[in-house]
Amino acid sequence: MSTTLTRTRAQTRHDRRRRRHMRMRRKLYGTPDRPRLVVFRSHRNIEGQIVDDTTQRTLLGVSTLAAEIRSLAKNGEGAAKGDRAKAAGKLLAERCRAKGIERIVFDRAGYKYHGRIRAFAEGAREGGLKF
Repeated sequence: MSTTLTRTRAQTRHDRRRRRHMRMRRKLYGTPDRPRLVVFRSHRNIEGQIVDDTTQRTLLGVSTLAAEIRSLAKNGEGAAKGDRAKAAGKLLAERCRAKGIERIVFDRAGYKYHGRIRAFAEGAREGGLKF
């Protein structure tokens, strides 16, 4: 009998999030009429990309590292990570509307819908995106 144990589930937090993301991606699909907004959260920043899955292209993206959002943090207003995430969502919505994109599919990428992910989504909604 073998003494090695088989691992039946992902061991790290990153692996578990990745599995949740892949499970969600089976159902979510971005089209030219309604592209997918996928978010990525690191410890300090958050970024969102608008993706058309039919052509496998990223149409546009925005991050809290963008100059417009970094200037808000330097001025003292919106210095919290949640405030910067909301500002990034609004900036993404403005850029989407300039390109003629109004309806999207929201892909939270395996993250819980709270905190900065929720702030980003609310900012995008306030900016005029519908999802």
